[in-house]
Amino acid sequence: MQLINRNNSFHYEMENLIRVFLPEIKIIRQDEVSEDEDYCLFSLDGSRIDIKLSLEGKIYEVSESFLLADKVFSESDDSFFERKMAVMLFDLLGDITGYAPPWGILTGVRPAKLMTKLREKQGEEKAVDYFINELKVSEDKTALALMVSKNETPIIEGSKPDSFSLYVSVPFCPTRCSYCSFISHSNESAKKLIPAYVEKLCEEIKITGEIAREQNLTLESVYIGGGTPTVLTAEQLKRVTDEIADNFDLSGICEYTIEAGRPDSITEEKFLVMKNSACTRISINPQTFSDSVLKEIGRNHTSEETLSAFTLAREKGFGNINMDLIAGLPTDTLESFSDTLDTAISLKPENITVHTLALKRSSTIVTEGKRTNSALLTKEMLSLVQKKLTSAGYEPYYMYRQSKSLGNLENVGWAKKGFEGIYNVYMMEECHTILSVGAGAVIKLKAPHGSEIERIYNYKYPYEYIGNFEEIISRKKYIGEFYTKFPI
Repeated sequence: MQLINRNNSFHYEMENLIRVFLPEIKIIRQDEVSEDEDYCLFSLDGSRIDIKLSLEGKIYEVSESFLLADKVFSESDDSFFERKMAVMLFDLLGDITGYAPPWGILTGVRPAKLMTKLREKQGEEKAVDYFINELKVSEDKTALALMVSKNETPIIEGSKPDSFSLYVSVPFCPTRCSYCSFISHSNESAKKLIPAYVEKLCEEIKITGEIAREQNLTLESVYIGGGTPTVLTAEQLKRVTDEIADNFDLSGICEYTIEAGRPDSITEEKFLVMKNSACTRISINPQTFSDSVLKEIGRNHTSEETLSAFTLAREKGFGNINMDLIAGLPTDTLESFSDTLDTAISLKPENITVHTLALKRSSTIVTEGKRTNSALLTKEMLSLVQKKLTSAGYEPYYMYRQSKSLGNLENVGWAKKGFEGIYNVYMMEECHTILSVGAGAVIKLKAPHGSEIERIYNYKYPYEYIGNFEEIISRKKYIGEFYTKFPI
């Protein structure tokens, strides 16, 4: 589909909104219309907005004029017209497809962050009204955003100007899941890089610890993620956790998470390494408790292995466990997803994080054209999540959306009171610096007394990381320059 904007620069939001309704359509921005192909033309003339859509041989047109006196809160003229254009497109595509996306015209990553901002400036009642009436967000998703906003606010307020979190990337997996786009990280040649990767990773951890001390930063949380960190041998995992302990002051941290995501990568010896480190929280991720769905998505383990891994974790004394689930997986049904939820709840983990399947461009689901669940079914699954987890005593504490998620739906972390994943909130709501190490890691520098954020990127793949290590270390010099610009 061609996307043409005349007298406006609102192409980004319009493109994203079209993708919500028509996820399989390829969109190309153009300056002029070619009548031979589908197109969507957006025109702004003074206070008048015209939308003309050509789709599968049919022409749809809507026009409307607006008064700037109707602007809400303190939005700019451009923001006002962009929002009105998005609402017109939302209504038009809703009439054509019969689908009403529950997040309305919101396509951003952090809806709860917007809710928090509006609550602080306008109060809860006006914030809720704006979500429902101006952004077209459904009442249940508005309520979800409000709950997340309320639950994450105390965590955000606990972050101090000099605080930071440490993220350690271990981008290797036993096999590649069909929904994952990290092709090179799970093949045999990548696995051969692990010993060299661990050596460089430990060196980067040491250097990053030195930088943190030089800037007088205080560590609040540690997160070792991936990939699957437990793809490392017990000895390699111990090497990494020892390096962290040797180079960072862990005495005041509020959380230390290690992802033990794949049950087929977990051993008693690795659990003991984690338990003997400063680790306070682990993640065991079934994604689904349906063996047929597990097979469909390329995970070479059974639900029984997940149950065994969870039991072993409890036996080894882990009292804060997260479990990841995914809504919308291929061949999953509402009934089998409901069974997955019931099984997870019966285990009584402290955290349950429910993701919506995202159709990543390089995943085999996309490249091989595999059939996926509909947005409507996935929406039903997430409604079931909200009902069942709320009834079981879990509360939503953080939320985000990924691009190309089915139905523009959300990922939500649910937790029992007092067991919220602190790092998840710090990372998602960008309330303090994240010093990240490893392949694919992104350092996110947050101004201690402002909203300014700057990023430093590591090379994505392990072979790039190893081969360009000196360049990666050189880039870290900017951390000191940043804190010179924005002192604590």
